[in-house]
Amino acid sequence: MTTATVTALSVDACRVTLDIPRPWTFRPGQHVYLYLPGLTAFQSHPFSVAWSDDIEETAWDEKKELPLTRPVYGPKKTSMELIIRRRTGATNSLFKKADAAPKKTITMRAFVEGPYGNEHSLESYGTVLMFAGGIGITHHLPHVRNLVQGYADGTIATRKVTLVWVLQNPEHLQWVKKQMTSILAMERRRDILKVILFITRPKQSREILSPSSTVQMYPGKPAIDELMAMEIEQRIGSMAVTVCGPGGLSDDVRKAARNNIHRANIDFIEEAFSW
Repeated sequence: MTTATVTALSVDACRVTLDIPRPWTFRPGQHVYLYLPGLTAFQSHPFSVAWSDDIEETAWDEKKELPLTRPVYGPKKTSMELIIRRRTGATNSLFKKADAAPKKTITMRAFVEGPYGNEHSLESYGTVLMFAGGIGITHHLPHVRNLVQGYADGTIATRKVTLVWVLQNPEHLQWVKKQMTSILAMERRRDILKVILFITRPKQSREILSPSSTVQMYPGKPAIDELMAMEIEQRIGSMAVTVCGPGGLSDDVRKAARNNIHRANIDFIEEAFSW
């Protein structure tokens, strides 16, 4: 049992922050089941965990004889963030409730179960190529953070990570702005990570500008075969190709991996939203 803080992010999604009162062992690629009794009674829904942090609670020693106050560290708890796209039913009701509130934020009693999932470790691959479609970006973010951190610490084999995110319009960048800003600020991120964004329905193509050489933005849909061929030519060691998104995107990435499997040692990993 916990409290969920729900914030409407845009016309299409909201962020749900869960403060778990004890540490949870979360690994990239896992998901949780969320119960919101005030909204859906005891009906649960599964969601990928977009972000997770362990937080150490602090109090302040206010003894008068001490010249300066000092923190007193207490037990750890876990904060988890879910990005939930507005669809129909419960997700639509949740978004409307948050969007109508002051500051577009509400708090609700919640039950969370998990984390679950047969996660795939990507740390042994020299090159990792990730494809995300829409809200499927939430599955990849913990993997990206883990790989960038492991590279900086010198604890993993990965030397090259490319994240390709296909989204409908620039507003959807707000879904994971907080998480992406944190990743882009990580130590040695530029040495390992490249992010390529494809906006399929931009208002004006000339407004789509690439911020830097390691974060590139383009209008339209990606040429997946060409992207994969380029990454294969520049790969380091064995290669993992992962995809999370709509069925059409997964089919295209799987086909491209199959067409190129004779050119490199490729493992294909698909995360399907089958519920």
